[in-house]
Amino acid sequence: MSGFLSIAGRWGGILTIIGLVITLLTALIKFVAFIMAAIKILIVVAFVGLMVIIVLAFLNGRRNRRREAEDF
Repeated sequence: MSGFLSIAGRWGGILTIIGLVITLLTALIKFVAFIMAAIKILIVVAFVGLMVIIVLAFLNGRRNRRREAEDF
């Protein structure tokens, strides 16, 4: 009986370690996927912000040229 418990204990420990490693890897994969999604969203927001700044600079330049043309 003690031999059976010893063998079951060893296999149980090995299976527990395997289960923990699988759980850790799935959590790590989900974390990396979340970080990648956050980086992609950050890149899109930065791109949109850059486009808005470019459009505002363009419109500001046009307005300044119109004012200079009216001053002459």
